Amino acid sequence: MKITLLVVGKTDAAYIRDGINEYLKRLKHYISFEMEVIPDIKKGKNTNPEMQKNKEGEIILSKLAPGKELHLFDEKGKMFSSVEFSQFLEKKMVSGPKELILVVGGPYGFSEEVYKQASSKISLSRLTFSHQMVRLLCVEQIYRAMTILKGEPYHHE
Repeated sequence: MKITLLVVGKTDAAYIRDGINEYLKRLKHYISFEMEVIPDIKKGKNTNPEMQKNKEGEIILSKLAPGKELHLFDEKGKMFSSVEFSQFLEKKMVSGPKELILVVGGPYGFSEEVYKQASSKISLSRLTFSHQMVRLLCVEQIYRAMTILKGEPYHHE
């Protein structure tokens, strides 16, 4: 199985990019993983948040195809412990799709159509994080899940 982390907008902060790149290097040893960036939708004077979500949603949904399954990182999603998240990924790897698409949306969230197409919503925390920070947290948690599944000492109970 392949995991794609789909994110809206580039990562500006160098320290966050460095952290993401570190975990991307580590993940290569465990699973086929890619982080794909959807370019920011330029907000014009006639563009409102709903229009922006819809434009981003069209791009997100264009990534779907048979054998791909969509899951959203969303503040209203299900919260997992790291072990539970690793079990979620393991179930998908064993019985699920060829590709798991995990999405970090833009600043206004997701369009209704994206919510309808998603298989689940996953919450990282009840706290609010910047979208750039969330990318680093997601990549680290996917790496952590892989080490848990392999029984490696990265995660401590």
